[in-house]
Amino acid sequence: MTYTLPAGVPTQLWLGGKLVDSSSGTTFSVIDPANGKVLTEVGDATPEDGRQALGLAVAAGLEWAATPPRARGEILRRAFELVQARADNFARVITLEVGKTFTDARSEVHYGAEFLRWFSEEAVRISGRLAAAPSGNGRILVTKEPVGPVLAITPWNFPLAMATRKIGAALAAGCPTIVKPAEETPLTTLLLGQVFVDAGLPPGVLSILPTSDAPALVETLIDSPQLRKLTFTGSTGVGKLLIRQSANRLLRTSMELGGNAPFLVFDDADIDAAVEGALAAKMRNGGEACTAANRFHVAREVAEEFTDRLTSRMAALQTGHGLDKQTDLGPLVTEKQRTQVDALVRDAIERGARVRTGGSIPEGPGTFYPATVLDQVAAGSRLLQEEIFGPVAAVCVFDTEEDAIAAANDTPYGLAAYFYTRDIDRATRVASALKTGMIGVNRGVISDAAAPFGGVKESGFGREGSVEGIEEYLDTKYIAL
Repeated sequence: MTYTLPAGVPTQLWLGGKLVDSSSGTTFSVIDPANGKVLTEVGDATPEDGRQALGLAVAAGLEWAATPPRARGEILRRAFELVQARADNFARVITLEVGKTFTDARSEVHYGAEFLRWFSEEAVRISGRLAAAPSGNGRILVTKEPVGPVLAITPWNFPLAMATRKIGAALAAGCPTIVKPAEETPLTTLLLGQVFVDAGLPPGVLSILPTSDAPALVETLIDSPQLRKLTFTGSTGVGKLLIRQSANRLLRTSMELGGNAPFLVFDDADIDAAVEGALAAKMRNGGEACTAANRFHVAREVAEEFTDRLTSRMAALQTGHGLDKQTDLGPLVTEKQRTQVDALVRDAIERGARVRTGGSIPEGPGTFYPATVLDQVAAGSRLLQEEIFGPVAAVCVFDTEEDAIAAANDTPYGLAAYFYTRDIDRATRVASALKTGMIGVNRGVISDAAAPFGGVKESGFGREGSVEGIEEYLDTKYIAL
């Protein structure tokens, strides 16, 4: 079967709303991970392209900031409607460059579009306050103003949703934005650029710069005094590097970084619901999600039943090209990613873990890895310490609630956590005790455009989505009257 891109997917740079070739004239390949074939060639942005994009953003910035909030919101609303109308095209592109199933890709399209709708409504709700000074000698006026030009660096696993979550908030706040999409998945973001042109976004306000040399492009932009904000979603290691680079200019930053989510199943849990929740928390996007459940800590009393049932469901998942209707699980995004996942599994097995299903790289083309369940995973295994980013569930047993909480918090990360219980008092205690930015109680999927997304500890800082998301792109100004 032939798997091709829809007609009309842009492959050049969006420079202030216009499609242009890279200043170097060079391109790089975008690969279908299911078969290793080249989908297309994409323009390869250079530091010079970055400087041009930033110049356009600065030139357009004052007018965009002064654009009535209602007008900014209406552009975002039109963009939402256009993404929805082109959902199948977006989903096909996402499947081809990421590898996820078409069903997962369609879900991402609708999830990603919601950020455009949400922030179209938040644009008109930016407010300040006026208060009497306690001394009685005047008034305190507080206003919110756009921070200025933004650099948004987005990851490969949700190329539409992670772009709209940043672009929507930035544009609603009045900030011109430059997007650097992941090298592996630039096509979805380039297709989104066409949406904003069609929605009537003014020239200069948005640029999209795919590149095979992210360090050179990003460093050029961060070093410029014209850039005022950096927002990044990706690994903790890269996030720390960007924070160090941005510190020289005290750049406003927000960081959505790695996770190592625990999934707790208590002895009073509804096992049917817990298994369904585990599949959702583990296998969304094939496990390639920062919110994916990594470590399954299960009460000893129900561990055998839960693990047997989870294994049965995972073993039944069919791997294949994401555009094939019978496929439940697509490939991992790159061979490097698959090698990293397999290394974690090999380490756990060497330490005594038992393979319940999967656990080895299959033969044949593509970067496939089977849905895998391991139990009897020993403390100290890398599988429990590092973000897996693949379809692997590591099951451990606990005896007390205190042990479960201690194990869940035994990580430098703090993005998401999940737990199942029927006891409302326990739900309250455990939710308070878990050191994460987001918690799913009897739920395996927690992402929502109306909810603040972000973590604590080494999972980053700042929030995206919700009413908090737009604050990341606003400065607070105090005026004494």
